Amino acid sequence: MILMWACFVLLTLIALGFVMLPFLKKERVQTITHNANAELISIYEQRLVDLQTDLDNQRIDSVNHAESIVELKRRLLNELSPEKSLNSKGNNRIFALTGGAFVLALTGVFYGLTGSQQQISAWHDAMDNLADYGERAVMQTGEPLSQNELQAFALALRTKLSRSGDDEVAWMLLGRVAMSLNEFDMAQQSFDKALRMNPDNMQVLISYSQVLLLEGSEANMTRAAGMLSKVLKVEPTNLDAISLLALIAYERKDWPQAKAAFEVLLASMEKNDSRYSMISERISDIEQKMQSKGSVIPATISNNSTIAVTVDIAKELIDKQPKDGILFIFAKAATGSPMPLAAVKLAKYSFPITIELSDSSAMVAGLNLSSAENIIISARISIDDSVMPSSGELEGHSQSLKRESVSDYQLQIDTLIP
Repeated sequence: MILMWACFVLLTLIALGFVMLPFLKKERVQTITHNANAELISIYEQRLVDLQTDLDNQRIDSVNHAESIVELKRRLLNELSPEKSLNSKGNNRIFALTGGAFVLALTGVFYGLTGSQQQISAWHDAMDNLADYGERAVMQTGEPLSQNELQAFALALRTKLSRSGDDEVAWMLLGRVAMSLNEFDMAQQSFDKALRMNPDNMQVLISYSQVLLLEGSEANMTRAAGMLSKVLKVEPTNLDAISLLALIAYERKDWPQAKAAFEVLLASMEKNDSRYSMISERISDIEQKMQSKGSVIPATISNNSTIAVTVDIAKELIDKQPKDGILFIFAKAATGSPMPLAAVKLAKYSFPITIELSDSSAMVAGLNLSSAENIIISARISIDDSVMPSSGELEGHSQSLKRESVSDYQLQIDTLIP
C-alpha cells in the first residue's frame, strides 16, 4: 500500500516537472546587471546632445538628424530588453504554477473517474472483517454470508495467503468460498494446494469430490469416487462421503450400488429427519428402475465371494432384545479399513436366520468381500436404526476368518453393549 502511494506521488512530481520546468528554465537564461538601464539611458541622452550639437554646427542636416534619433531610440529599446525580461519573470512563475495546478486537478479528476479507490476501500473492509467472515462461514454463527461478502472473504483469503505463505486451512476455506461463487477452477486449484500440504485431509477430499461431481465428466466422477473411498477407509460412517458415492452410482446408473449406499444413509437417519422420506423415495425409484431394466442382484457370485451366515442369539439374551430392533449382519476386513465389505439390514427377522453376504452386498465400489483375504463377520441388533453401536444393543463377532476357505458360518449374538 505504501509502495503504491509512493509511486503515485513520484509520477505526479514527474508530471509537474514536465509542465513547470520549461517556464522556470527560461527565467534563468536572461540576467540583469545592477543600474544597467540607468547607464544606457544616460548614454542615450548624451548621444542626443551630440546629435543636436552636430545639427547646430551644420555637420548634419535635419533629415539625418531625425533618422539618427530614430536609430538611437531603436538601439535603446533593444538594449533595454533585459528589463522587459524582468517584467515577464513574474508571468513565467504564474504560468508554471497555473500549469502545475492544472496537472494536479486533472490527475485528481482522472483518478476519481477511473481510479480504484472504491476497490481499495472494499479491500480494507474485507481485511478488517476477515475474522468475522471466517467465524460466520465455519462456525455457522450469525447471518449467512451474502454473495458480496463471499467475494470479499475470497479477496481477504487471497491476501492472507500472499502475505503469510501456504496455510492449509486458508486454502480449504478459499476452495469452499470459490465453490459457493461457482468459481470451480479456483476451487480445484485451492483444494490441490491444501492436499499437497496434507493429502489425508478428509474435509478437503469431500469438498474436492463435490467440485469434481459438479463438473460431471466420467473421469472426474472416477477421481471423486477414489477420493471418497479413501475417506471411507478412515471414516467408514462418514455420511457426506456415503451420500456422494450414492450420487455417483446413481449418475452412472449403477442401481445396485446406488441402492446399497442410499440404504446405508437411510439406516443412519431418524424417521423424523426431513431427508428420510426423500431418500426412501429415491430407493423406491431405484428399485423400479432395476425391475424395468430387468436388473437382478445375484444371490450368489461364486463360492469364493459368497458366504452363507446363520445367526442365532444366546438364550440369556433372548429377553433383552430391543423392541422393534433392526438386525445388521456384515463383514469387514480383519485389518485395515473398518468399512463393511458387505452388509445386510433386516427389519423383520426371527432366530435362527440365514442370509448371504457377497460382493453384491458391498456398500462402496472397490470394497467388497473379494478384496480382502481375512474377514470378521458381525451381527448387531440395533435399537435406533443406526449402524453405529449404542448402549443396550446386542452383538456378536467371529474370529478372523480366511475368506477363501469360508462358504458358510454359524454366528451367535452373545454380547450386550453396556
